[in-house]
Amino acid sequence: MKYAKFLILISGVFCSLVLSGQSVNFNEFFKDSTLRFDFFHTGNASEEIFAPDRMLNDGPWPGSKIHLLDELKLGPYFFEIEDAATGRIIYSRGFASIFGEWQTTPEAENWGTFQESLRFPWPKDPVVLHISKRQPDNSFRRIWQTSINPTARNVNPAPLPSMYEWWEVFCNGKPENKVDIVVLGDGYAQSQKEKFKADVERLVGELFKVEPFKTRRSDFNVRAVWTPCAMEGINKPHPGVFRRSALSLTYGAFDSERYVLGFDNRTLRDVAASVPYDFTFILVNERTYGGGGIYNLYATVAADNKFSDYIFVHEFGHHFAALADEYYTSAVSYEAPDIEIEPWELNITALKDPAHLKWKHLVEEGTPIPTPWDKEEFDKFSYEIQKQRKAIRERGEPEEVMEALFEFERTHEREAIAKMKYTGKVGAFEGAGYQPYGLYRAETDCIMFTRNKQAFCRVCQDAISKVIDQYCR
Repeated sequence: MKYAKFLILISGVFCSLVLSGQSVNFNEFFKDSTLRFDFFHTGNASEEIFAPDRMLNDGPWPGSKIHLLDELKLGPYFFEIEDAATGRIIYSRGFASIFGEWQTTPEAENWGTFQESLRFPWPKDPVVLHISKRQPDNSFRRIWQTSINPTARNVNPAPLPSMYEWWEVFCNGKPENKVDIVVLGDGYAQSQKEKFKADVERLVGELFKVEPFKTRRSDFNVRAVWTPCAMEGINKPHPGVFRRSALSLTYGAFDSERYVLGFDNRTLRDVAASVPYDFTFILVNERTYGGGGIYNLYATVAADNKFSDYIFVHEFGHHFAALADEYYTSAVSYEAPDIEIEPWELNITALKDPAHLKWKHLVEEGTPIPTPWDKEEFDKFSYEIQKQRKAIRERGEPEEVMEALFEFERTHEREAIAKMKYTGKVGAFEGAGYQPYGLYRAETDCIMFTRNKQAFCRVCQDAISKVIDQYCR
């Protein structure tokens, strides 16, 4: 339940761009529309192949017309649009993908294919699309490219009229000057529109109670799209509950029972394009604990779970700012490799060079690096909770039993962390990114670490603000 749990060791947060430092004049190179490039991403654990599918109009361009080059370069993949005539890079963005995550799972022993999309401003003239992948040495290497002529017969400029009802949750200005979020729903029956609206209001409200979203609420627009289903609920293969819902979301992604993803990319994109959007959140009409978040793709949450407010904010951290999970005692379906170099994620570190800690500017004088905390006692309790959690699943007990366990865990951990000497300080606390040793997080607690505290630590807040600036400044 993250955007890419497997890519813990590679970094690149502060590596310099290979792009020209000059800004790009939007009107010189682009029209005010969005070109959506749909493609198939095929491969196995060691190979990957790209094949174009469709190129079409995805509505008016919703993104910034100033910040066209991605200076953050987050994510395991990076794409660039090159003006064919001049060779100049005129647009770029980092991203993660379902394929990239799947590639590290046991399922990738066999070949698989996934639908994916890249969106960028509609070019006036022919361009070249480059896709790069982050390498173990921290560099990006171009792995595929294709030429795009925006006036070619296989590029469809006709916009798709929306068949769906949508509304503004709140609006603070033109899409090009704001971060635009679209909220979709899956598993809501035709009679449950008011429930969907209430879920949207409640969960969006939770996000904007949390910093830095709270302070920067005026930098956002939020819209919701109504996609009713023939029956209530989504697919849950592990307990044998099967559904075919409007957006085809499903629990059990990559054999992780509580991981919720949607693999029908075409439908998701067509529905989202009913409104201007940069980021997507999908509410599923379920109580079973679950969700997911993939950087620059979408995030999901089970709307009726007791911890849905936590899941909503946590998963949006993955989707929006590529934040790494900071916990390490919860079993996942991904193999965490040996830590060799600094992680690229902004909120964890391998602390290879303590004197140059990447969030040093937030550390108070006198705080030791690494920073001591009561790790042994915390770990002992957490691993026992994991055993109980596994037993509850195996017995197939009702969801309220799992919720009670999580509430017990939260109460205990809150009390324990509150007593620790350096709680509330920014430092480097060992244990993060699925690794009990060798990776460090910035504070004793954060919403990326536990369910205890509905707040991002200051380092995560700093990372989120950087992304907001890329769309609004």
